[in-house]
Amino acid sequence: MPAPLNPFKAALGSGRCQIGLWLSLGDASVAELASLTGFDWVVIDGEHGPNRLRDVLEQLRAVGEAAHPIVRLRDDNRAEIKQMLDIGAQTILIPMIESGEQARQAVRSTRYPPQGVRGVAPALARASGYGAIMDYIHTANDQICVIVQVETRAGIAALDDILAVEGVDGVFIGPLDLAADMGHLGRPDAPEVRAVIDDTLDRIRAAGKGAGLLATDPDLGRAYMARGVDFVAAGIDVTTLRAALLALRGRFGPE
Repeated sequence: MPAPLNPFKAALGSGRCQIGLWLSLGDASVAELASLTGFDWVVIDGEHGPNRLRDVLEQLRAVGEAAHPIVRLRDDNRAEIKQMLDIGAQTILIPMIESGEQARQAVRSTRYPPQGVRGVAPALARASGYGAIMDYIHTANDQICVIVQVETRAGIAALDDILAVEGVDGVFIGPLDLAADMGHLGRPDAPEVRAVIDDTLDRIRAAGKGAGLLATDPDLGRAYMARGVDFVAAGIDVTTLRAALLALRGRFGPE
């Protein structure tokens, strides 16, 4: 029996934009609830959210197959990539990629030899059903999806080299970090930033890779969808919950 099909990876380049939600609260019940609201994918955020290995494991179990879980790591640490794959993540999002070589090594960390350097222990891995998926180690490489984040001027400058790396399935633009690095802290809507994002999205798609970004403004999100972006994060659990609670309190008038 082969490794399970990765539906997120299979849909890249299909012409259908996949809509997702960011999960930063680090809570399995929130992840379960969010996964049942119709999003194609959710990001379990290990970079800014309070998520470590067991937290991610609990959320992967909670989400199940209701939405496709993407795990964002803290960085491109090889040992952590291995652990996240072993507990069942099939799609990983790696922040702050700034060179082709960094992207290449990140991809190698996700692949079993000879294509990469992922440690081999299938009987211990949730990803293989603890050994129940007999052909896991021979088929897993094809179902792993690697999304790299380009979110600095250095990353933009190295974009062509990053896009040339075999095994990079998509590039996710980090608007807030990019804006900050360009001197527009807190202003991802600055015209100079928007121009770089637009050009970057075009270059990603021209290279045949999946293009994605965070666009919490619905009008902006729809505009990017019209441009052919492959995946868009439409919101974040923290800000969505806060906005809903403020609106609820407001409906009852002032204190």
